[in-house]
Amino acid sequence: MPHLTMVDNIFVLYLGSPGVENSENAFTPDWLAEVHDLLDQVDAAEGPTALITTATGKYYSTGLDTGWVMAHLDQLDAFTTAVQLLFARMLELATPTVAALPGHTFGGGALFSLAHDHALMRADRGYFCMPGVNIGASYAPGTIDFVADRTTPRAAHELLVGGLRYGGPQAVELGVVDEAVSLDDLMPRALERARLVQNTRGRALQEIKTKLHAATLERLREPAVGVNDQAVVSDR
Repeated sequence: MPHLTMVDNIFVLYLGSPGVENSENAFTPDWLAEVHDLLDQVDAAEGPTALITTATGKYYSTGLDTGWVMAHLDQLDAFTTAVQLLFARMLELATPTVAALPGHTFGGGALFSLAHDHALMRADRGYFCMPGVNIGASYAPGTIDFVADRTTPRAAHELLVGGLRYGGPQAVELGVVDEAVSLDDLMPRALERARLVQNTRGRALQEIKTKLHAATLERLREPAVGVNDQAVVSDR
């Protein structure tokens, strides 16, 4: 499960369990609840700080847990709604955020990274991909609006319609991450970026984000409807 540490005064939220390498860090209801609990701790902290999210091993996150999804198709609309609410919370967090992607960042994991203020990716290994179209699955309207908000029109089209995989340098060219660096440099660069923006933390930052992304936040908070049917069709 996710866990929270600190480096000096910077929060680091690992998407997987302590000491577990190469976990896919997939989303389940329990995973979402734990992330919200950890974000509550970040919200409760005082003074300048920033939040880095990252992982260990070859995955940042593969998004929704397909095993859980296929076992709970009747709950998929509600689950998708809950996932979108997490994206909305990250998008307007009063604490500046940096995603440090050490490896594969797929589907909901890619979307989660887009909810951050800044993102860095390992240059020599791992892919950024939104593969829904490849498996016959669409996205909730709020999610599509979210991608369109956080990327350029061309990048949104490529991500959603192409379903292609992008390595770190290609992800920089596409504009979905800010930098591609070596694995050894990933956390140092993320910490450097976090320290540069830690003093922006607070009410003003949250108000700016909320106004900047007002339409997207409204759409992300709308209940997802019909995802259950898409999943059933995709499984046939």
